[in-house]
Amino acid sequence: MTNVKYVYSEDLLKYRFSDSHPFNQMRLKLTTDLLFDLDVLTSEHIIAPRVATDEELQLVHEPNYIEAIKKAGNGELPLDEYEKYGLNSEDTPQFVNMHENSARVVGGTLTAVDAVMTGEAIRACHLGGGLHHGFKGKASGFCIYNDSAVAIQYMQSKYNQRVLYIDTDAHHGDGVQWSFYTNEDVMNYSIHETGRYLFPGTGALTERGDGKGFGTTVNVPLDAYTEDDSYIDVFKETIEAVCEAYKPDIILSVNGVDIHYLDPLTHLSCTLDTLYKIPYIVKDLADKYCDGKIIMIGGGGYNIWRVVPRAWSHVWFALNDLETPNKPIPQTWLQKYQKLAPVPLPTTWVDEKEDYMDIPRRTEISEKNNNTKIRILDWFKK
Repeated sequence: MTNVKYVYSEDLLKYRFSDSHPFNQMRLKLTTDLLFDLDVLTSEHIIAPRVATDEELQLVHEPNYIEAIKKAGNGELPLDEYEKYGLNSEDTPQFVNMHENSARVVGGTLTAVDAVMTGEAIRACHLGGGLHHGFKGKASGFCIYNDSAVAIQYMQSKYNQRVLYIDTDAHHGDGVQWSFYTNEDVMNYSIHETGRYLFPGTGALTERGDGKGFGTTVNVPLDAYTEDDSYIDVFKETIEAVCEAYKPDIILSVNGVDIHYLDPLTHLSCTLDTLYKIPYIVKDLADKYCDGKIIMIGGGGYNIWRVVPRAWSHVWFALNDLETPNKPIPQTWLQKYQKLAPVPLPTTWVDEKEDYMDIPRRTEISEKNNNTKIRILDWFKK
């Protein structure tokens, strides 16, 4: 199905803080090459990302912040201004040409939006996007510019769309939330690990928006060590209720895959089973409520060898109405990347569940999550 578009170029790999930084866009190349080797992605699907203009970035970001990023990327920003713009941390350190390479990530998501809104594609994805922590005037959480927030504002201002934003990353999408906290024309739904134990510490159930935007922010904080059944139960019921109530024109979804139990930065206990299901659930909602209009973007995911490629492949599978392959991982892909991988690469699509810990508080955790679900469903009772 070539009228589903995949935004990609190897220039996206230049969004790179350092060789040792956990945010490693090698995961994007691993996923893309896996899809090519499976013969489900071809050059006809690919559209190259453009670099977002300053005017587009200013839909969300402050002009002085954009100028600071330009200077930092050229080594011209005074050192005493790094802290002001969030560039003095291990999370978001300065790197060469950071403005252009960050603006390309934003432009990639806008490229996907334009493809769907102009009719070039019925659905689109940009797995290089999903940088949901960036603030209007400050970098945060591996994110310089916030492509998710810019894309939402772009869809509003250029295409007059009621946008449903669905974020299934393990980390709360704080940058997006605060960008639209008083906006009644954006529904912001985030299901994530509770902020009691995890960056950025926000995303409580009680954060529901403000002013005219009250009720258009829905946070679903899950307890640490949440497992597959509890996650899917809470997600399916709450997101269906949100969709039914809001009736969006289009869906933008962030597909972070750091809810997996092997992710080194989070504390959830989901497996590939859940990560495989999520994009199909979201795609079905788009078919039901938005005439199929959906853009899926990337997000977190820091086990780049064993988790991300298999999980993100299912974003593309879902958008193309494909099922999990009934054949092994292609030998061509394994031979290409095993010599680079520090761990054995997976050879099948089945989650091996190596080192999966039995969760002693399973019942307590599930009950807690169910209570959260009940409270949210109560908001949307007719």
